[in-house]
Amino acid sequence: MKSNGLTFGIYPLSVAGTPIGLATGPEDNYEKISSALKELKGNAKQLLPRMYAVYMGPETEEKVFNSLNRYKNAGLLGDLTIGCLMEQSLSLEYWLNFVRKVIKEYGPFLESIQITNEPNLSFMDGSKPYVFEALVQGILIAKEEITKNNLKVKIGFGSVPEGEKTIPHFWENLMKIGGDELIHSIDYVGHNFYVDVFEEPLEIEEIAVSVENILRKFRETLNRNGFPTTLPIHITENGWPTGKNPFIQIERSYAKQSDVLEKVVRTVYALRQELNITHYEFFGLRDADSSKDDLFHQFGIMKDDYSPKPAFYTYQKLVHELSK
Repeated sequence: MKSNGLTFGIYPLSVAGTPIGLATGPEDNYEKISSALKELKGNAKQLLPRMYAVYMGPETEEKVFNSLNRYKNAGLLGDLTIGCLMEQSLSLEYWLNFVRKVIKEYGPFLESIQITNEPNLSFMDGSKPYVFEALVQGILIAKEEITKNNLKVKIGFGSVPEGEKTIPHFWENLMKIGGDELIHSIDYVGHNFYVDVFEEPLEIEEIAVSVENILRKFRETLNRNGFPTTLPIHITENGWPTGKNPFIQIERSYAKQSDVLEKVVRTVYALRQELNITHYEFFGLRDADSSKDDLFHQFGIMKDDYSPKPAFYTYQKLVHELSK
């Protein structure tokens, strides 16, 4: 059954990925994060924190679980993505055991879990030759663990729009390995996309057209590869940072961020029933470092001191108005 509204979410921490590593800055303040999330949520039923845990092998497991415990204690577990970037020499059983542990320990605090992060992107999880097995087997193990523990956690996996940096024939190869068993084991497919961020600037109406084209193409891709229209799409990452594009040196204003956010969300909302889109999650709550003018440090709708940009109030309004 298709929802009358959207379930909203947001990435609440500060660290952001860049082409050359991570954008970091002042430490996260969990008290201010909690206050900001409550303000954004208002009377809406849900505002999901979208969190990430990256498995790189048994030597990093303790560090990952320490982070997950910190998120749990701060009330920041809702939608969790588990990335798999371990060395290919390791047995896949290490990864599968990690998935089991995460669900057993944190499943009661989760609304949804995404197995692998951007597996069709050639320089993320998709850079690993085992990505298809990690995705499919990870989902099957997650389903088994969720069923065994009588949990109500939705299972899915993510993706990005097809292009120069994606794996050729990803969907066809995924279905050769996963097939109907994969389709019957998932509750959604996620999609990460960023419009007017890394390319030449678009006019506001062009942004709406671009969003619609991306989402229609994604639903068509799913349909073509055997995923039913009844399977929901979750928009799991979308954002528009302020600052300066380091590639073309164009300034990006706070006012434009607010306008783009509203245009994107209202476009998604208008398509939600036709394309069966149930979730929209924004990236992200605060800048990594507001003192640095490159866009990778300024993805937030708040500055790094948690003072709001205009887009904060825009997102708050949209969450209140368009939530299911």
